[in-house]
Amino acid sequence: MNMILKNVIGSYFKNYLLSVFCLFFSLGNFSSFGQEVAVLKYEGGGDWYANPTAVPNLIKFSNENNKTVLAQKPKTVETDSEEIIFYPILFMTGHGNVVFNEKAVQNLRAYLVSGGFLHISDNYGLDVSVRREMKKVFPELEFLEVPLDHPIYHQKYSLSQLPKIHEHDGKRAQGFGLFYNERLVCFYDYESDLSDGWEDQSIHNDPYELRLKALQMGANIISYAFLN
Repeated sequence: MNMILKNVIGSYFKNYLLSVFCLFFSLGNFSSFGQEVAVLKYEGGGDWYANPTAVPNLIKFSNENNKTVLAQKPKTVETDSEEIIFYPILFMTGHGNVVFNEKAVQNLRAYLVSGGFLHISDNYGLDVSVRREMKKVFPELEFLEVPLDHPIYHQKYSLSQLPKIHEHDGKRAQGFGLFYNERLVCFYDYESDLSDGWEDQSIHNDPYELRLKALQMGANIISYAFLN
């Protein structure tokens, strides 16, 4: 794909995301229309498929409370597939190793600089490899802690901190971000485990109040991804 075509697609994609989100709000919960989101399938041996109930539960929560009209079942898309451009937000999680090949690196960068959004949830054990691989995607950027007054924490739900779902190493929950041309293109929750908080209650037996905070933060992420 040459640079001119990439620029055309990038401009189209940004306008497409905004128009779709506005359409969600104008239609309300209109069941015959649904935008799809996707779970990112990566190489390296990590369990990209972890937390299978997480994103469906988040989609249901967002549709019911944010009046979005997301297709209930998320798709799965590989890192080096050009089909990622069809999904306004990608979700990524797991415990193990992550590897992006050269095609995946170029593909993810083109997607993110063109208006796409990536949410990464460290399910414990992802940190070293995900930082290494995202550095390939954006060698000029560093993960920065997203300040708590950033709009991603204050969409429909105003949160004073990132929910901490599981203890992991006992560190405080932190939200890190990659900012490209001042736009947050990737939000990475660390020592938080948001995606565990989205799972069915029976899986981890987390209290309702904690799961609710995780779902509210997830809904904020979806809102932010569509509007920015």
